[in-house]
Amino acid sequence: MNTVSVSPQTLAINGGSPVRPTPLPYGRQSIEESDIQAVVDVLRSDWLTTGPKVSEFEESCAARVGAKHAVSFSSGTAGLHAAAFAAGLKPGDEAITTPMTFAATANCVLYQGATPVFADVSRDTLNLDPVQVAKKVSSKTRAILPVDYAGHPAELEAICELARHRGLVVIEDACHALGAEYRGRQVGSIADLTVFSFHPVKHITTGEGGMVATNKSDLADTLRRFRNHGISSEARQRQSAGQWHYEMVMLGYNYRLPDIACALGIEQLKRLDANLARRRAIAERYTAALQQIPGVISPAVRPESNPAWHLYPIRLELEKLTADRAQIFRALRAENIGVNVHYIPVHLHPYYRDLFGYRGGEFPVAEDAYSRLISLPMFHGMTDQDVDDVIAAVGKVLSVYSR
Repeated sequence: MNTVSVSPQTLAINGGSPVRPTPLPYGRQSIEESDIQAVVDVLRSDWLTTGPKVSEFEESCAARVGAKHAVSFSSGTAGLHAAAFAAGLKPGDEAITTPMTFAATANCVLYQGATPVFADVSRDTLNLDPVQVAKKVSSKTRAILPVDYAGHPAELEAICELARHRGLVVIEDACHALGAEYRGRQVGSIADLTVFSFHPVKHITTGEGGMVATNKSDLADTLRRFRNHGISSEARQRQSAGQWHYEMVMLGYNYRLPDIACALGIEQLKRLDANLARRRAIAERYTAALQQIPGVISPAVRPESNPAWHLYPIRLELEKLTADRAQIFRALRAENIGVNVHYIPVHLHPYYRDLFGYRGGEFPVAEDAYSRLISLPMFHGMTDQDVDDVIAAVGKVLSVYSR
C-alpha cells in the first residue's frame, strides 16, 4: 500500500490535520445560571412585557454609559429606526454615514424616506472620516451617523463639532461599542443619540434587543412613544393610575423589549466590565502575536480611544501573499477557526446598487479594506487555548501562502 506523508504544516484544506478538532465560532453568547433564574422569575411574575424590569434595565444602562436617558428596543435595528425618527428624518432629507457597516445603519435612513449619503472611512480605524463627511454636507443634510467600527469609537469630537456648526443631529451607531471610551468619556454620553445592540455576539445579550441613550428629554419621550405604537402612555402606567384611556399621538411601531429579555439584560450588565476586560486581554494577545506573522495588519487603536472590541478585524497584506482573501478565509475555516468578514460595503449590496446606481470604486478606502478584511474569533468566553489556536492557525495558513 502506498502512503502519503503529510507534514504538520499541511493545511487542513489540502488534507492536513486542522489546528482544532472542533470549530470555534467567531462570536458567542455567555449564559450563567443567574441569567436563567432571572428569566424564570419573570416568567412566574405578573409582567412578561411592559413591566418593571424594562425601566430597571433602562435605568441601569443609562447609568453605565453616563446618559440621562436610555430607551430599550426589540433590536439594535429598531433602535436605529427610532433614532432616525427622533432626529426628524423625512423624505427629501439626507443623512451621511459610512459604507463600512452592517446594512441596518443605512437602512434606518431609508425607513424614514430619507436618503443615506455615504462618505469614505479613515485608513487606520475604518471609521467615518470627518474630512470626507464635511465634503458631503448639503442643504438637505439633517443627520450624521458614525459607526464605532469593531468597537473603536468614531472621531466623535470632529463629527459633533461639524454637526453643531451645521445644525445637524448625530446618531452614533455604537452597536459594537458598549463600554468603549472616547477621550475619557463613555460612549453613550457624547452624541445626541447613541444606539446599542444586545445581539448574542455582543458584549451583553438580551437574545435580541437594543437601547438608545440620549441626554435630551424630548428625544427620550419621542423614542418611548415611537416604540409603543405612538401611544402617549404605557400599560403599566395606566394600570397604576387605574385608568384605561390612551391616545395615539404619532405613527409608531411595536418595538418594545419585553421584561423577559430585560431581566436577562440586567444580569448580563453586571458582568459587562469583566466581559470588556476579557475582550481587551484577548485583543492584546492577538496584537502581540500577529506582529510576528508576516502578511497581516492588526486593527489600529488611536490614543484617545479605549475600544470595546466587539470584533478583531485583521487586514491581509495581499501583496505579500500568493492567495486572495477568499482562499485564506476558506483555509482558516478548514482549520476550524470560525473567521468571518465585516463588512461588504453597504453601497455594493445589490439593493443599493439598483436603487442608487453604485458601480464600485466610489469609496476606495472602504472597498480596499473589504478586499483584505477577515474577522478573527472574538468573544469573552474564549479560553487562552482558543486564542492560541487562532494565532497558530493564522500563522500556519499565512506561512504556506507567503511569497
